[in-house]
Amino acid sequence: MKTKWWIWLLGLMFGLVADALAETPAVTSSTWRGFKRLDFVVAGRPALLVVPKTPAAGKPWIWRTEFFEHEPQADLALLERGWHVAYVNAQDMYGAPRAVAIFDGFYELVTQRYNLARRVVLEGLSRGGLYAFNYAVTHPERVAALYLDAPVLNVHSWPGRNKDTPGGAKLWRELRECYGLSVEAAQNFKDSPIDHIDIVAKAGVPILLIAGDADETVPYTENGAILKKRYDELHAVCEVILKPGGKHHPHSLVDPAPILEFVLKYVRF
Repeated sequence: MKTKWWIWLLGLMFGLVADALAETPAVTSSTWRGFKRLDFVVAGRPALLVVPKTPAAGKPWIWRTEFFEHEPQADLALLERGWHVAYVNAQDMYGAPRAVAIFDGFYELVTQRYNLARRVVLEGLSRGGLYAFNYAVTHPERVAALYLDAPVLNVHSWPGRNKDTPGGAKLWRELRECYGLSVEAAQNFKDSPIDHIDIVAKAGVPILLIAGDADETVPYTENGAILKKRYDELHAVCEVILKPGGKHHPHSLVDPAPILEFVLKYVRF
């Protein structure tokens, strides 16, 4: 199954990248939090780029993989430092191959047409962790660092642990459909981010992990703790800010200084 997954992904990826670059997207300009915002469409999906007032050398950028605008403290702090902030809507795709392919088209467009840095910081909040980590697995050479916040890294933890409840059953069905899995194949699924930690660690991608140790939605012990343990075993950088008694919300930090410090420490262009 894994071989078919990657063959299918590569074919889809090349097709979507070609489509994304074949036409110049119409761009709508507006303002977001005092910064210029550019909206356009990539592979049929809404996308945007927020432009700093004075771009930093090398045009660094942070890519929010889900929930744009939610707890944007780190994004705003980096914009003030001359970073671009990016987002493409691949909602309800659970980081599946088609989402990764859409991300490829978006990456090629913004790096070529807006001359952004070839290596990006991926920001994965909650289920956005699936997108961020799966993209890093597929293209570790494009990823300067990962900032993961209460991230989903194990689909058997979320949404799988609640698949027998009405709400959880809907999410689990959507995930199966996105990955093209039968009920039986989903039970034995081994392509969550936690199954590919070695690829990202061995590529030297540093990670900042923020989570609550009492998160009942995306339990830390089933997600972030596994990532941290394996990264430590491989002598790779994974810094953790664990919130005692913290639940799934709120994300980020009231003062984003530690996030900013991590990014500026490890990201070089």
